[in-house]
Amino acid sequence: MNSKNLKLMVILSGQLLTIMDIFIINVSIPSIQRDLHASHGEMQLMIASYLIGFASFLITGGRLGDMYGRKKIFMIGLVFFMLSSVACGVSSGAALLVISRFIQGISAALMSPQVLSMIQILFAGHEERTKAMGWYGITIGLGTILGQFLGGYFSSMTLIEESWRLIFLINIPVCLLALWFSNAILTESKTNAEKSTFDFFGVIILASGLFCFTYALTLSEHQGIQIGSIVLLIFSIVILLFFVAIQKMRLKRGKSYLIDFTLFSYKNFNLGILAVSFFFIMLDSYFYILSLFFQDGLQIGSLNAGEIIVFQGVGFILASLFSAKFILRYGKKFLVTGLVLIMTVLILQILLFDRETPFFILCLLLFFHGLGVGSIIPSLATIALSGLPQKLAGNASGVYNTFQQVAAILGIIVVGSVFYYFLGLKPSLQDYHAAFSAALVINMVCLFMVLFSILKVSESILPSGKRKTFQP
Repeated sequence: MNSKNLKLMVILSGQLLTIMDIFIINVSIPSIQRDLHASHGEMQLMIASYLIGFASFLITGGRLGDMYGRKKIFMIGLVFFMLSSVACGVSSGAALLVISRFIQGISAALMSPQVLSMIQILFAGHEERTKAMGWYGITIGLGTILGQFLGGYFSSMTLIEESWRLIFLINIPVCLLALWFSNAILTESKTNAEKSTFDFFGVIILASGLFCFTYALTLSEHQGIQIGSIVLLIFSIVILLFFVAIQKMRLKRGKSYLIDFTLFSYKNFNLGILAVSFFFIMLDSYFYILSLFFQDGLQIGSLNAGEIIVFQGVGFILASLFSAKFILRYGKKFLVTGLVLIMTVLILQILLFDRETPFFILCLLLFFHGLGVGSIIPSLATIALSGLPQKLAGNASGVYNTFQQVAAILGIIVVGSVFYYFLGLKPSLQDYHAAFSAALVINMVCLFMVLFSILKVSESILPSGKRKTFQP
Protein backbone atom coordinates (compact mmCIF):
# COMPACT_ATOMS: atom_id res chain seq x y z
CA MET A 1 0.00 0.00 0.00
CA ASN A 2 1.15 3.54 -0.79
CA SER A 3 2.77 5.09 2.32
CA LYS A 4 0.61 8.21 2.00
CA ASN A 5 -2.55 6.12 1.95
CA LEU A 6 -1.39 4.15 5.00
CA LYS A 7 -0.78 7.41 6.86
CA LEU A 8 -4.22 8.59 5.77
CA MET A 9 -5.82 5.46 7.26
CA VAL A 10 -4.02 6.05 10.56
CA ILE A 11 -5.05 9.68 10.97
CA LEU A 12 -8.61 8.92 9.85
CA SER A 13 -8.87 6.42 12.73
CA GLY A 14 -8.76 9.44 15.04
CA GLN A 15 -11.54 11.14 13.08
CA LEU A 16 -13.59 7.92 13.21
CA LEU A 17 -13.33 7.82 17.02
CA THR A 18 -14.23 11.50 17.26
CA ILE A 19 -17.42 11.16 15.20
CA MET A 20 -18.41 7.74 16.55
CA ASP A 21 -18.41 8.89 20.17
CA ILE A 22 -20.74 11.78 19.39
CA PHE A 23 -23.47 9.30 18.50
CA ILE A 24 -22.61 6.13 20.42
CA ILE A 25 -24.18 7.26 23.69
CA ASN A 26 -27.59 8.24 22.27
CA VAL A 27 -29.07 4.74 21.98
CA SER A 28 -27.70 3.74 25.40
CA ILE A 29 -29.38 6.56 27.35
CA PRO A 30 -32.18 4.44 28.95
CA SER A 31 -29.82 1.75 30.29
CA ILE A 32 -27.24 4.29 31.54
CA GLN A 33 -29.94 6.30 33.28
CA ARG A 34 -31.33 3.18 34.95
CA ASP A 35 -27.99 1.79 36.15
CA LEU A 36 -26.57 5.11 37.39
CA HIS A 37 -29.90 6.42 38.74
CA ALA A 38 -29.32 9.60 36.75
CA SER A 39 -31.82 12.43 36.34
CA HIS A 40 -32.97 13.69 32.94
CA GLY A 41 -30.78 16.78 33.37
CA GLU A 42 -27.72 14.64 34.08
CA MET A 43 -28.41 12.55 30.99
CA GLN A 44 -28.62 15.69 28.87
CA LEU A 45 -25.27 16.82 30.28
CA MET A 46 -23.70 13.44 29.43
CA ILE A 47 -24.54 14.02 25.78
CA ALA A 48 -23.76 17.73 25.75
CA SER A 49 -20.51 17.67 27.76
CA TYR A 50 -18.64 15.88 24.95
CA LEU A 51 -19.76 18.44 22.37
CA ILE A 52 -19.01 21.37 24.70
CA GLY A 53 -15.46 20.13 25.40
CA PHE A 54 -14.97 19.35 21.70
CA ALA A 55 -16.12 22.75 20.41
CA SER A 56 -14.33 24.73 23.14
CA PHE A 57 -10.83 23.43 22.43
CA LEU A 58 -10.71 22.81 18.66
CA ILE A 59 -8.90 26.06 17.91
CA THR A 60 -6.47 25.38 20.77
CA GLY A 61 -5.85 21.87 19.40
CA GLY A 62 -5.09 23.23 15.96
CA ARG A 63 -2.67 25.82 17.30
CA LEU A 64 -0.91 23.25 19.52
CA GLY A 65 -0.35 21.08 16.45
CA ASP A 66 1.12 23.98 14.49
CA MET A 67 3.57 24.86 17.27
CA TYR A 68 4.56 21.57 18.88
CA GLY A 69 4.02 19.05 16.10
CA ARG A 70 0.86 17.60 14.59
CA LYS A 71 1.91 13.98 15.09
CA LYS A 72 2.77 14.64 18.74
CA ILE A 73 -0.53 16.39 19.52
CA PHE A 74 -2.50 13.76 17.59
CA MET A 75 -0.93 11.01 19.70
CA ILE A 76 -1.44 12.94 22.95
CA GLY A 77 -5.10 13.32 21.94
CA LEU A 78 -5.32 9.56 21.37
CA VAL A 79 -3.79 8.81 24.80
CA PHE A 80 -6.20 11.10 26.64
CA PHE A 81 -9.13 9.86 24.55
CA MET A 82 -8.30 6.31 25.60
CA LEU A 83 -7.87 7.23 29.28
CA SER A 84 -11.09 9.26 29.35
CA SER A 85 -12.90 6.37 27.62
CA VAL A 86 -11.72 4.07 30.42
CA ALA A 87 -12.99 6.64 32.95
CA CYS A 88 -16.36 6.71 31.16
CA GLY A 89 -16.51 2.91 31.11
CA VAL A 90 -15.85 2.49 34.85
CA SER A 91 -17.86 5.52 36.04
CA SER A 92 -19.76 4.78 39.24
CA GLY A 93 -22.03 7.82 39.04
CA ALA A 94 -23.54 10.35 36.68
CA ALA A 95 -21.25 13.22 37.72
CA LEU A 96 -18.08 11.24 36.98
CA LEU A 97 -19.44 10.20 33.59
CA VAL A 98 -20.28 13.83 32.71
CA ILE A 99 -16.73 14.95 33.63
CA SER A 100 -15.17 12.03 31.74
CA ARG A 101 -17.22 12.83 28.63
CA PHE A 102 -16.08 16.45 28.81
CA ILE A 103 -12.42 15.35 28.93
CA GLN A 104 -13.12 12.93 26.10
CA GLY A 105 -14.43 15.88 24.04
CA ILE A 106 -11.27 17.89 24.76
CA SER A 107 -9.17 14.89 23.70
CA ALA A 108 -11.12 14.70 20.44
CA ALA A 109 -10.44 18.42 19.94
CA LEU A 110 -6.70 17.69 20.11
CA MET A 111 -6.99 14.99 17.42
CA SER A 112 -9.50 16.38 14.95
CA PRO A 113 -7.65 19.50 13.68
CA GLN A 114 -4.50 17.44 13.10
CA VAL A 115 -6.43 15.16 10.73
CA LEU A 116 -7.34 17.97 8.32
CA SER A 117 -3.91 19.60 8.74
CA MET A 118 -2.01 16.42 7.92
CA ILE A 119 -4.23 15.71 4.92
CA GLN A 120 -3.37 19.19 3.56
CA ILE A 121 0.35 18.54 4.08
CA LEU A 122 0.45 14.90 2.92
CA PHE A 123 -1.55 15.45 -0.25
CA ALA A 124 -0.27 18.60 -1.89
CA GLY A 125 -1.67 17.93 -5.37
CA HIS A 126 -5.24 18.93 -6.21
CA GLU A 127 -6.25 15.48 -7.49
CA GLU A 128 -4.78 13.42 -4.65
CA ARG A 129 -6.08 15.83 -2.01
CA THR A 130 -9.59 15.65 -3.47
CA LYS A 131 -9.46 11.85 -3.24
CA ALA A 132 -8.16 12.02 0.34
CA MET A 133 -11.01 14.36 1.31
CA GLY A 134 -13.41 11.83 -0.20
CA TRP A 135 -12.13 9.28 2.33
CA TYR A 136 -12.46 11.93 5.02
CA GLY A 137 -16.15 12.16 4.10
CA ILE A 138 -16.52 8.39 4.15
CA THR A 139 -15.04 8.33 7.67
CA ILE A 140 -17.64 10.82 8.88
CA GLY A 141 -20.43 8.65 7.44
CA LEU A 142 -18.97 5.47 8.93
CA GLY A 143 -18.55 7.12 12.32
CA THR A 144 -22.17 8.24 12.32
CA ILE A 145 -23.54 4.81 11.41
CA LEU A 146 -21.11 2.81 13.58
CA GLY A 147 -21.78 5.03 16.58
CA GLN A 148 -25.51 4.40 16.45
CA PHE A 149 -25.14 0.70 15.57
CA LEU A 150 -22.51 -0.13 18.21
CA GLY A 151 -24.36 1.89 20.84
CA GLY A 152 -27.47 -0.21 20.30
CA TYR A 153 -25.56 -3.48 19.94
CA PHE A 154 -23.46 -3.22 23.10
CA SER A 155 -26.33 -1.85 25.19
CA SER A 156 -28.51 -4.84 24.27
CA MET A 157 -25.89 -7.49 25.16
CA THR A 158 -26.78 -9.80 28.05
CA LEU A 159 -23.39 -11.47 28.55
CA ILE A 160 -22.41 -8.94 31.23
CA GLU A 161 -24.25 -6.61 33.54
CA GLU A 162 -24.32 -2.92 32.62
CA SER A 163 -23.22 -3.78 29.08
CA TRP A 164 -23.48 -0.10 28.06
CA ARG A 165 -19.98 0.33 29.54
CA LEU A 166 -18.64 -1.48 26.46
CA ILE A 167 -19.57 1.48 24.24
CA PHE A 168 -16.67 3.35 25.87
CA LEU A 169 -14.28 0.47 26.51
CA ILE A 170 -14.34 -0.53 22.81
CA ASN A 171 -12.24 2.59 22.18
CA ILE A 172 -9.26 1.11 24.05
CA PRO A 173 -8.06 -1.41 21.40
CA VAL A 174 -8.72 1.10 18.60
CA CYS A 175 -6.66 3.78 20.38
CA LEU A 176 -3.82 1.34 21.12
CA LEU A 177 -3.60 0.27 17.47
CA ALA A 178 -3.80 3.88 16.27
CA LEU A 179 -1.03 4.88 18.71
CA TRP A 180 1.27 2.07 17.54
CA PHE A 181 0.79 2.88 13.85
CA SER A 182 1.02 6.62 14.48
CA ASN A 183 4.38 6.22 16.19
CA ALA A 184 5.63 3.83 13.51
CA ILE A 185 4.65 5.53 10.26
CA LEU A 186 3.54 9.15 10.78
CA THR A 187 6.12 11.87 10.19
CA GLU A 188 6.23 15.02 12.29
CA SER A 189 5.30 18.43 10.92
CA LYS A 190 5.01 21.79 12.62
CA THR A 191 5.47 25.49 12.01
CA ASN A 192 9.21 25.94 12.49
CA ALA A 193 9.20 29.61 11.57
CA GLU A 194 7.79 30.63 14.92
CA LYS A 195 9.72 30.19 18.15
CA SER A 196 7.28 32.09 20.37
CA THR A 197 5.80 30.59 23.50
CA PHE A 198 2.29 29.20 23.54
CA ASP A 199 -0.49 31.70 24.37
CA PHE A 200 -1.95 30.02 27.47
CA PHE A 201 -3.80 33.19 28.49
CA GLY A 202 -5.51 33.19 25.10
CA VAL A 203 -6.51 29.55 25.62
CA ILE A 204 -8.21 30.42 28.93
CA ILE A 205 -10.14 33.33 27.42
CA LEU A 206 -11.13 31.51 24.22
CA ALA A 207 -12.07 28.25 25.96
CA SER A 208 -14.11 30.19 28.53
CA GLY A 209 -15.95 32.11 25.82
CA LEU A 210 -16.64 29.04 23.69
CA PHE A 211 -17.60 26.98 26.76
CA CYS A 212 -20.14 29.61 27.87
CA PHE A 213 -21.43 30.03 24.32
CA THR A 214 -21.91 26.30 23.59
CA TYR A 215 -23.25 25.63 27.11
CA ALA A 216 -25.80 28.44 26.71
CA LEU A 217 -26.86 27.01 23.35
CA THR A 218 -27.11 23.52 24.84
CA LEU A 219 -29.25 24.80 27.73
CA SER A 220 -31.55 26.47 25.22
CA GLU A 221 -31.75 23.23 23.25
CA HIS A 222 -32.85 21.13 26.22
CA GLN A 223 -34.74 23.64 28.40
CA GLY A 224 -35.94 26.26 25.93
CA ILE A 225 -34.80 29.86 25.69
CA GLN A 226 -34.71 31.27 29.25
CA ILE A 227 -33.27 34.36 30.94
CA GLY A 228 -30.29 32.42 32.31
CA SER A 229 -29.23 31.09 28.92
CA ILE A 230 -29.66 34.53 27.28
CA VAL A 231 -27.47 36.20 29.95
CA LEU A 232 -24.83 33.48 29.57
CA LEU A 233 -24.94 33.87 25.78
CA ILE A 234 -24.39 37.64 26.01
CA PHE A 235 -21.59 37.10 28.53
CA SER A 236 -19.89 34.61 26.19
CA ILE A 237 -20.06 37.06 23.27
CA VAL A 238 -18.41 39.75 25.42
CA ILE A 239 -15.62 37.28 26.32
CA LEU A 240 -15.10 36.31 22.66
CA LEU A 241 -14.98 39.96 21.55
CA PHE A 242 -12.41 40.60 24.28
CA PHE A 243 -10.44 37.60 22.99
CA VAL A 244 -10.44 38.99 19.43
CA ALA A 245 -9.22 42.40 20.66
CA ILE A 246 -6.43 40.84 22.75
CA GLN A 247 -5.32 38.57 19.89
CA LYS A 248 -5.11 41.45 17.42
CA MET A 249 -3.06 43.45 19.90
CA ARG A 250 -0.67 40.53 20.47
CA LEU A 251 -0.26 40.05 16.72
CA LYS A 252 0.64 43.73 16.27
CA ARG A 253 3.22 43.50 19.05
CA GLY A 254 4.74 40.32 17.67
CA LYS A 255 3.77 38.24 20.70
CA SER A 256 2.48 34.65 20.71
CA TYR A 257 -1.11 34.24 19.60
CA LEU A 258 -3.81 31.59 19.36
CA ILE A 259 -5.55 32.64 16.13
CA ASP A 260 -3.77 34.20 13.18
CA PHE A 261 -6.43 36.54 11.80
CA THR A 262 -4.72 36.66 8.42
CA LEU A 263 -6.74 33.48 7.86
CA PHE A 264 -9.75 35.69 7.22
CA SER A 265 -7.95 37.58 4.47
CA TYR A 266 -8.16 34.47 2.27
CA LYS A 267 -11.34 34.55 0.21
CA ASN A 268 -11.63 30.76 -0.06
CA PHE A 269 -11.33 30.31 3.70
CA ASN A 270 -14.15 32.79 4.32
CA LEU A 271 -16.35 31.15 1.69
CA GLY A 272 -15.61 27.71 3.14
CA ILE A 273 -16.50 28.89 6.66
CA LEU A 274 -19.73 30.46 5.38
CA ALA A 275 -20.63 27.29 3.47
CA VAL A 276 -19.88 24.83 6.28
CA SER A 277 -21.74 26.95 8.85
CA PHE A 278 -24.97 27.11 6.87
CA PHE A 279 -24.64 23.49 5.77
CA PHE A 280 -24.38 22.21 9.33
CA ILE A 281 -27.14 24.52 10.55
CA MET A 282 -29.24 22.66 7.98
CA LEU A 283 -27.90 19.14 8.53
CA ASP A 284 -28.01 18.73 12.31
CA SER A 285 -31.34 20.55 12.66
CA TYR A 286 -32.73 18.29 9.92
CA PHE A 287 -31.88 15.10 11.81
CA TYR A 288 -33.22 16.56 15.05
CA ILE A 289 -36.54 17.58 13.46
CA LEU A 290 -36.81 14.40 11.38
CA SER A 291 -36.54 12.19 14.48
CA LEU A 292 -39.31 14.15 16.25
CA PHE A 293 -41.52 14.16 13.15
CA PHE A 294 -41.10 10.43 12.53
CA GLN A 295 -41.68 9.24 16.08
CA ASP A 296 -44.15 11.78 17.48
CA GLY A 297 -45.88 12.96 14.30
CA LEU A 298 -45.99 9.90 12.03
CA GLN A 299 -45.99 7.46 14.99
CA ILE A 300 -43.07 5.46 13.60
CA GLY A 301 -41.34 3.37 16.28
CA SER A 302 -37.78 4.18 17.27
CA LEU A 303 -36.45 0.94 15.74
CA ASN A 304 -38.12 1.56 12.37
CA ALA A 305 -37.10 5.23 12.47
CA GLY A 306 -33.49 4.14 13.03
CA GLU A 307 -33.70 1.69 10.12
CA ILE A 308 -34.96 4.45 7.81
CA ILE A 309 -32.21 6.88 8.86
CA VAL A 310 -29.57 4.20 8.21
CA PHE A 311 -30.45 4.53 4.50
CA GLN A 312 -29.33 8.15 4.73
CA GLY A 313 -25.96 6.95 6.02
CA VAL A 314 -25.68 4.39 3.20
CA GLY A 315 -26.31 7.14 0.65
CA PHE A 316 -23.76 9.37 2.38
CA ILE A 317 -21.01 6.73 2.24
CA LEU A 318 -21.81 5.77 -1.35
CA ALA A 319 -21.63 9.40 -2.49
CA SER A 320 -18.37 9.95 -0.58
CA LEU A 321 -16.83 6.96 -2.40
CA PHE A 322 -17.46 8.51 -5.81
CA SER A 323 -17.43 12.23 -4.99
CA ALA A 324 -13.67 12.67 -5.57
CA LYS A 325 -13.92 11.25 -9.10
CA PHE A 326 -16.87 13.47 -10.02
CA ILE A 327 -15.39 16.58 -8.38
CA LEU A 328 -12.23 16.16 -10.44
CA ARG A 329 -14.28 15.74 -13.61
CA TYR A 330 -17.11 18.24 -13.11
CA GLY A 331 -15.85 20.51 -10.33
CA LYS A 332 -18.34 23.08 -9.08
CA LYS A 333 -21.16 21.65 -11.19
CA PHE A 334 -21.11 18.44 -9.16
CA LEU A 335 -21.54 20.34 -5.88
CA VAL A 336 -24.39 22.39 -7.34
CA THR A 337 -26.05 19.14 -8.44
CA GLY A 338 -25.67 17.74 -4.92
CA LEU A 339 -27.29 20.83 -3.40
CA VAL A 340 -30.17 20.73 -5.91
CA LEU A 341 -30.66 17.04 -5.08
CA ILE A 342 -30.96 17.81 -1.34
CA MET A 343 -33.42 20.66 -2.00
CA THR A 344 -35.51 18.42 -4.27
CA VAL A 345 -35.62 15.70 -1.61
CA LEU A 346 -36.71 18.24 1.04
CA ILE A 347 -39.54 19.46 -1.21
CA LEU A 348 -40.64 15.85 -1.86
CA GLN A 349 -40.58 15.15 1.88
CA ILE A 350 -42.89 18.11 2.50
CA LEU A 351 -45.27 16.80 -0.18
CA LEU A 352 -45.11 13.06 0.54
CA PHE A 353 -44.33 12.40 4.20
CA ASP A 354 -47.44 11.38 6.15
CA ARG A 355 -48.74 8.32 8.01
CA GLU A 356 -49.75 6.65 4.75
CA THR A 357 -46.36 6.98 3.07
CA PRO A 358 -44.97 3.53 2.14
CA PHE A 359 -41.87 2.46 4.05
CA PHE A 360 -39.76 2.15 0.89
CA ILE A 361 -40.55 5.76 -0.10
CA LEU A 362 -39.30 6.98 3.29
CA CYS A 363 -36.11 4.95 2.88
CA LEU A 364 -35.62 6.02 -0.74
CA LEU A 365 -35.90 9.75 0.01
CA LEU A 366 -33.51 9.44 2.96
CA PHE A 367 -31.09 7.54 0.70
CA PHE A 368 -31.11 10.34 -1.88
CA HIS A 369 -30.73 12.91 0.88
CA GLY A 370 -27.61 11.04 2.00
CA LEU A 371 -26.29 11.01 -1.58
CA GLY A 372 -26.61 14.78 -1.69
CA VAL A 373 -24.97 15.31 1.70
CA GLY A 374 -22.11 12.93 0.90
CA SER A 375 -21.48 14.83 -2.32
CA ILE A 376 -20.98 18.12 -0.48
CA ILE A 377 -19.25 17.58 2.89
CA PRO A 378 -15.76 16.46 1.71
CA SER A 379 -15.43 19.51 -0.56
CA LEU A 380 -16.35 22.11 2.08
CA ALA A 381 -13.06 21.57 3.91
CA THR A 382 -11.21 21.56 0.57
CA ILE A 383 -12.66 24.99 -0.24
CA ALA A 384 -11.78 26.44 3.17
CA LEU A 385 -8.22 25.13 3.35
CA SER A 386 -7.12 25.51 -0.28
CA GLY A 387 -4.34 27.98 -0.91
CA LEU A 388 -3.40 28.42 2.75
CA PRO A 389 0.30 28.25 3.70
CA GLN A 390 1.39 25.22 5.73
CA LYS A 391 2.03 27.34 8.84
CA LEU A 392 -1.71 28.12 9.04
CA ALA A 393 -2.91 24.55 8.47
CA GLY A 394 -3.64 23.62 12.09
CA ASN A 395 -5.02 27.04 12.98
CA ALA A 396 -7.35 26.93 9.97
CA SER A 397 -8.49 23.37 10.73
CA GLY A 398 -9.33 24.28 14.32
CA VAL A 399 -11.30 27.38 13.30
CA TYR A 400 -13.09 25.43 10.55
CA ASN A 401 -14.13 22.62 12.92
CA THR A 402 -15.21 25.10 15.60
CA PHE A 403 -17.55 26.91 13.21
CA GLN A 404 -18.93 23.54 12.12
CA GLN A 405 -19.70 22.37 15.67
CA VAL A 406 -21.17 25.66 16.86
CA ALA A 407 -23.31 25.88 13.70
CA ALA A 408 -24.64 22.38 14.37
CA ILE A 409 -25.81 23.32 17.87
CA LEU A 410 -27.15 26.67 16.67
CA GLY A 411 -29.16 24.96 13.93
CA ILE A 412 -30.86 22.61 16.38
CA ILE A 413 -31.90 25.54 18.59
CA VAL A 414 -33.05 28.00 15.91
CA VAL A 415 -34.79 25.54 13.60
CA GLY A 416 -36.06 23.56 16.60
CA SER A 417 -37.63 26.72 18.04
CA VAL A 418 -39.45 27.36 14.75
CA PHE A 419 -40.60 23.74 14.71
CA TYR A 420 -42.03 23.95 18.22
CA TYR A 421 -43.65 27.33 17.48
CA PHE A 422 -45.69 25.85 14.62
CA LEU A 423 -46.34 22.68 16.61
CA GLY A 424 -48.37 24.35 19.35
CA LEU A 425 -49.37 22.92 22.72
CA LYS A 426 -51.70 20.10 21.59
CA PRO A 427 -50.43 19.19 18.16
CA SER A 428 -52.36 17.17 15.59
CA LEU A 429 -50.83 15.42 12.59
CA GLN A 430 -51.52 18.56 10.53
CA ASP A 431 -49.61 20.64 13.10
CA TYR A 432 -46.65 18.27 12.90
CA HIS A 433 -46.68 18.50 9.12
CA ALA A 434 -46.86 22.31 9.21
CA ALA A 435 -43.98 22.44 11.73
CA PHE A 436 -41.90 19.98 9.68
CA SER A 437 -42.55 21.98 6.50
CA ALA A 438 -41.55 25.27 8.16
CA ALA A 439 -38.32 23.71 9.41
CA LEU A 440 -37.46 22.36 5.97
CA VAL A 441 -38.09 25.75 4.38
CA ILE A 442 -35.42 27.20 6.70
CA ASN A 443 -33.16 24.30 5.72
CA MET A 444 -33.60 25.22 2.06
CA VAL A 445 -32.72 28.86 2.78
CA CYS A 446 -29.50 27.60 4.39
CA LEU A 447 -28.78 25.48 1.31
CA PHE A 448 -29.22 28.55 -0.91
CA MET A 449 -26.56 30.27 1.20
CA VAL A 450 -24.26 27.27 0.69
CA LEU A 451 -24.98 27.45 -3.05
CA PHE A 452 -24.13 31.16 -3.07
CA SER A 453 -20.81 30.46 -1.33
CA ILE A 454 -19.85 27.66 -3.72
CA LEU A 455 -20.68 29.73 -6.80
CA LYS A 456 -18.34 32.45 -5.47
CA VAL A 457 -15.42 30.02 -5.15
CA SER A 458 -12.63 30.43 -7.70
CA GLU A 459 -12.87 28.10 -10.69
CA SER A 460 -9.33 26.89 -10.00
CA ILE A 461 -10.27 25.33 -6.64
CA LEU A 462 -12.83 22.66 -7.51
CA PRO A 463 -12.49 21.48 -11.12
CA SER A 464 -9.67 19.42 -12.57
CA GLY A 465 -6.65 21.16 -13.96
CA LYS A 466 -3.73 23.04 -12.49
CA ARG A 467 -4.24 24.97 -9.31
CA LYS A 468 -3.05 28.50 -8.90
CA THR A 469 -1.05 29.98 -6.08
CA PHE A 470 -3.26 31.98 -3.77
CA GLN A 471 -2.30 35.20 -2.10
CA PRO A 472 -4.14 36.83 0.81
